[in-house]
Amino acid sequence: MEIEKASATAGKCAPKIDSTQEGSEIMKILLIQPPKSPRTIGGEDVFIYEPLALEYLASAVTQDHDVKILDLRLENSFESTLTAFAPDIVGITAYTVHVNVVKTLFEKVKAWNPETLTVVGGHHATVSPEDFNSPFVDVTVTGEGVSVFKEIVRRFEKRESLGDIPGTIVARGGSMCRTDRSLDIDLDSFPFPYRSLTANYRAQYYSEWMKPLASIRTSKGCPYRCSFCAEWKVAGGRYYKREPQYIVEELAEIAEPYVFFADDESLIDAGRMTLLARLIEQAGIRKRYFLYGRSDTIARHRELLESWRKIGLERVFIGLEFIRDEDLRYIHKNSTAKENEEAIRILRDLDINIYASFIVRPDSSRSEFAAYPEYCRQMKLDYASFAVLTPLPGTDLYEETKDQLLTRNYDYFDFIHALLPTRLPLEDFYTELGHLYRRAVPLSRQLSLLKKFPPREIPNLLRTGRRFYQRLKTAHLDYAE
Repeated sequence: MEIEKASATAGKCAPKIDSTQEGSEIMKILLIQPPKSPRTIGGEDVFIYEPLALEYLASAVTQDHDVKILDLRLENSFESTLTAFAPDIVGITAYTVHVNVVKTLFEKVKAWNPETLTVVGGHHATVSPEDFNSPFVDVTVTGEGVSVFKEIVRRFEKRESLGDIPGTIVARGGSMCRTDRSLDIDLDSFPFPYRSLTANYRAQYYSEWMKPLASIRTSKGCPYRCSFCAEWKVAGGRYYKREPQYIVEELAEIAEPYVFFADDESLIDAGRMTLLARLIEQAGIRKRYFLYGRSDTIARHRELLESWRKIGLERVFIGLEFIRDEDLRYIHKNSTAKENEEAIRILRDLDINIYASFIVRPDSSRSEFAAYPEYCRQMKLDYASFAVLTPLPGTDLYEETKDQLLTRNYDYFDFIHALLPTRLPLEDFYTELGHLYRRAVPLSRQLSLLKKFPPREIPNLLRTGRRFYQRLKTAHLDYAE
């Protein structure tokens, strides 16, 4: 696969556009949130956040065009929507686990109408755009897509060349022509997400008992350099922040009682977040919040968590990752086991629910597996998740281990399927992983957590749990493919 610089080849790289059709027109733009593959474990079986990226794109173009957001996690109406809506442009966002599904969707779009412009963006398009070198994908957007997509739509409307828009890669004649993206991003310059386009779905966005759950972005990027994460690379190593007053203004427009902060890391700038908490309180906004926080940040800033607890912080997703310093150093986490324990203590003292996330190394022994439940019970955790260490494209870990991958099928890049050789036989590995989920939190604490759910949702929750455990039991059979 060849990626050329568009500055020298813009004409050669631009998709063919009928220049005889001139003038402005109202176009129909379909933006799609893809579903997971049936092979993938987890995903929307566990949580469904609103498609914030698509709502941002819509906000940039909906004033002049007819825009529709289709959330295929919640409805299976792709073909009928194509026929009824008849879009001129189809845009789809993708994480790594969605790549195969998205390429299939684009193939169906082109089969329906070859003249429809197909645009892909999102995380995977940014870190591995070559995976979208396909006759069914016209434009790949890398990096922040709001302004870029607006320019794509403007040029397509005017029948102008798409070959030199910054932050795009245009397919033409089997090659991909890249125009470098800008890293100068002003998050406050973007209009608020156009949430009315997801009105039919909003009651179904959730994370555990937090339903309906809205999302808001207050920052982008991360100053840390964890080897298993590519978010800091996506942001060019920078940490972009929105001004607190604009966040408060957007929060005031959100109807949902629960709000998830869809940041790569929300608490790093303690001064800014303290100011934000004060402004939210002054504005009289009462929500129940869920956000990401590093253990070292929490350990150093108890007063910050106190101020947020006061205004409604209910839950913190905390990437503890490992329980040993040597493992934390292995992934360049730049935090310590002691800081993890201190962060847990602070959150428990403040009665803030802890969404504890751990990583399991594929080369874990039985004794290393057994250490996790003991730790979780010792720390009195109410909830714990266990992700298999996954070398995602774009990460340092991927570059270090890509020659060892057991599979390159992106359907299995779900943090449950082991992608690197395991010390234990695969069947035993998944047996141990299942034991983690069953044993890490005592039954009494699990039942206490269930009380947070509406009673009518508990039967479905239990069915979902049973399906998940059954998939873990049989996950080793997936490798036969």
